[in-house]
Amino acid sequence: MLWLSSFEDERRVSSRPMSLVAVVGSVNLDLVATAPRLPRPGETVTDASFARHPGGKGGNQALSARRMGAGVSMIARIGDDTEGEAATALLRDGGVDLTACRVSHGTHTGIAVIVVDAAGENQIVVAPGANRLLGVSDVDVAGADVVVCQLEIPLPTVEHAIRTAAFGVLNCAPARQLPPGLLAECDLVVVNQTEADFYGSDLAHARLVVKTLGADGAVALDRGVEVARVPSLRVDTVDTVGAGDTFVGTLAVELANGASLVEALRMATAAGAIATTRSGAQPAIPTRDEVLAARERLES
Repeated sequence: MLWLSSFEDERRVSSRPMSLVAVVGSVNLDLVATAPRLPRPGETVTDASFARHPGGKGGNQALSARRMGAGVSMIARIGDDTEGEAATALLRDGGVDLTACRVSHGTHTGIAVIVVDAAGENQIVVAPGANRLLGVSDVDVAGADVVVCQLEIPLPTVEHAIRTAAFGVLNCAPARQLPPGLLAECDLVVVNQTEADFYGSDLAHARLVVKTLGADGAVALDRGVEVARVPSLRVDTVDTVGAGDTFVGTLAVELANGASLVEALRMATAAGAIATTRSGAQPAIPTRDEVLAARERLES
C-alpha cells in the first residue's frame, strides 16, 4: 500500500497532473432549518427559515474534491425516491462520476435533519436509509490514486475500501467504535477535536492523523508527534455544516497532486473556512480558484 514514510514538506504522494479520487460513502438530502438559536430539550423554537440541500459526508467530500480539480467517482447508494435525485443533483452538475452510485429499491435516500443557529452552530440527526445498504460488493476502487471514506456507511464496506486502496483516507466521522486494526490500515486519518477525544490513544496506530481545530486551524501528527500546524482564516461564520467535509476533500486532492503536507493543510484550511461563510453543505463548497485566493491570506 502506498503511504508516506515521512511527512516533511518535500514528500509527495503522486506526481500526476490530475488525481483520481474515489469517495466511498454517504449521500443524503439535508433538510435545514436556520433559527435564531438552537432548541433546548423539549423546547420549540420558531421563526426559522427552511432549505433543502444535497449533502451526506461522502457526497460533500466528493464535490469538494471535484471542485478542487480531481477526477472523482462517487460510490454510494440512494433510494428509489425523488429525494435521491435531489441529493445527487449538484454531484451530477459538478461532473462527479455517478456510475457507481446505485439505487436501492424499497428504501429511502438518506435524510439529515439539521438546525442551524445565528452563530452557525448546528445540531444534526441522520436517517441513513439506503446508506446502510452500501456493501462490499459495491466497492471497486481500482485505478484510484486516493480513496476517501467516512463512517456513515457499514463498517465492513469501509474496511474493504481502505484495505484495497492505493492510498486510503478515513474521516472518522461520526465517531464510532472501529474494528481492530482499521486505523493502522489507513494512510491518513482525519478527525475533529470531538472525534479525537473519542478515539484517544488509538489514533497513534494510524500512519498520519490530521486534526481540525475549528477557528484554530489544523495540526498533523505522525504516530502522535506533531509534524505540521497551520492557522485558520478569520471569517464571519454563517453555517458550519459541511466545512469539515470540504476540508477532507481538499486535503485528499492536494496530497494526491503532490503538494507538501503543510501546503495541503493550508489549502484545506482555507477551503473549510470559506465553506463556513455560506449556507448549506454542498452549495457552500468553494472552487479551486476561490481557495487559492483565500490561501494567500494565510501568509499575509
